[in-house]
Amino acid sequence: MSRRKTRPRTVPAAVAPAVTPGSPCPCGLDAAYGACCGRFHSGTAGTAPTAELLMRSRYSAFVVRDEAYLLRTWAPETRPGEVDFDPALRWTGLEIEAATDGTAFHQHGTVTFTAGYVHGGEQGALRERSRFARHEGAWVYVDGDVSE
Repeated sequence: MSRRKTRPRTVPAAVAPAVTPGSPCPCGLDAAYGACCGRFHSGTAGTAPTAELLMRSRYSAFVVRDEAYLLRTWAPETRPGEVDFDPALRWTGLEIEAATDGTAFHQHGTVTFTAGYVHGGEQGALRERSRFARHEGAWVYVDGDVSE
């Protein structure tokens, strides 16, 4: 009888955490993912109506690793060719600190936020002041300044 060696199971590099339509939304609003950011990710609710909601939905897209949504909501002039998700990084929470302009009456807006994470067992936080603009009528992420 021959013994076969079992192959090690490979895990995709960027396995997204299990977030279902009924899960609490990762963005921190008091709503289920499907009724909150998930509706923007799927396209069933059109586009985010404010810069802050776009920021929240983009954070949730990083949590669930929705590259298509992130690229679709990135300004063409600053959009990368792909999003490189770090499989050792897990986002743990979002706090919106300030939002300036970014409503239906504006063409530009900013959102300052802190996003908590765990990377390789170590906790950390990313603080960014993000800039948003209208592109063909929809809010898009332009760029941001990261601070410690």
